[in-house]
Amino acid sequence: MANTSDIRNGLCLNFNGKLVTIVEFLHVKPGKGPAFVRTKLKNIETGKVVDHTFSAGHKIDVVRIETRDYQYLYPEGDGYHFMNTETYEQIMIEANKIDNDKFLKEGDICKIVFHAEEEMPLTVELPQYIEAEVTYTEPGIKGDTATNTMKPATIDTGAEVRVPLFINTGDRIKVDTKKGEYSERAK
Repeated sequence: MANTSDIRNGLCLNFNGKLVTIVEFLHVKPGKGPAFVRTKLKNIETGKVVDHTFSAGHKIDVVRIETRDYQYLYPEGDGYHFMNTETYEQIMIEANKIDNDKFLKEGDICKIVFHAEEEMPLTVELPQYIEAEVTYTEPGIKGDTATNTMKPATIDTGAEVRVPLFINTGDRIKVDTKKGEYSERAK
């Protein structure tokens, strides 16, 4: 058991019988009254974020988690197959445990967060950026680059991303998987 002085971003807790991670926290010491810690807790199963305030010295139940590198192999039904890069062991993970699964590309190395005691996969973190080929987009009009106008484009993973007008079909681009947005042209 730990207490509120051990709170930090990314810490995994057992809170009201559910696994949550700390997204944000703020230690508050008012001039009058006891200190407390304001937190934003993200439920690992549902992804819902809630605000909670802990009083100073409150005991918290910390859950030990491990992060391991896995290579994405292929989709099957409503899940995805991954392979451990060290032991070559394969596991299948449900789509609801992956944020922005539309950006998964075969061969990408992802980080999978495991509950250490139960060996249960909790979440899958995609690489920050992926390189993708634009498979379809409307052609841009020459000279129409004065404004920061975007147009829809489909990439080779099947996802749709908004890109600048100068991007054409066949171009390789870099996509931010967290925001789901165009970042830059691939070099």
